[in-house]
Amino acid sequence: MQFRQIRNATLKINYAGKKFLIDPWLAGKGAIPGFGGTINDHIRNPTAELPIPVSEIVDVDAVILTHDHPDHWDDTARQAIRKDIPFFVQHEKDAQAVRSAGFNNVRLLDENTDYEGITLIKTPGQHGRPKVLEDMKALLGEVSGVVFKHPDEKTFYIAGDTVWCQAVEDSLNKYHPDIVVLNSCDAQVIGNESIIMGKQDIYEVYKAVPEATVIASHMEAVNHATLTRKELHEFLREKAMTQRVLVPEDGESYTF
Repeated sequence: MQFRQIRNATLKINYAGKKFLIDPWLAGKGAIPGFGGTINDHIRNPTAELPIPVSEIVDVDAVILTHDHPDHWDDTARQAIRKDIPFFVQHEKDAQAVRSAGFNNVRLLDENTDYEGITLIKTPGQHGRPKVLEDMKALLGEVSGVVFKHPDEKTFYIAGDTVWCQAVEDSLNKYHPDIVVLNSCDAQVIGNESIIMGKQDIYEVYKAVPEATVIASHMEAVNHATLTRKELHEFLREKAMTQRVLVPEDGESYTF
């Protein structure tokens, strides 16, 4: 399999001969206002350019949207992706949003979704600590991750927009992934409340999967990110985690 970091949570995955686009957020740098209710909302999004042309990004066989948030897909993606592509979402509410954008091959993920011989497994997540979820439930909403399985490939788990929580730990214990992708920029809402993983969350995952490779994604692309790649690299060196934790630059690829 091949993993390619595009930008933010947007990934291209070549798995068992099929190309997947994950969470396509394709707007140009600074095209969108900062997200209300988050820190540094005066900064426009995305805060980084795309590393490759949109036409190359959308040259895929299928799309997976982990949840319907404006930094996971946008109008540029809606216009650039072909409307008949298999488009996987977490539940019917997100399916309706995707269909309303003109897509006609929208499919729901479940615990055993088959796509061309590849098993796609929806996993739960928690988009923030309990307090922030209680205060901002409507804004943060439901989120999901996905596990990829195939007899000829390593088991691959994208955790999605979640903090370290029981749901993530349960998924790690159940599916024993060889490769784990974590959204890791410690994005925060007003009040300094984290809504996705930061350094300590990554450390907890690292300890929970002693044989797996961990990839830190969703870095340095949104106004409310508080953890930089530089700071994360320093933390990984301090904890002697560098051999198993990768921090890709936008555009960087790995083959497993």
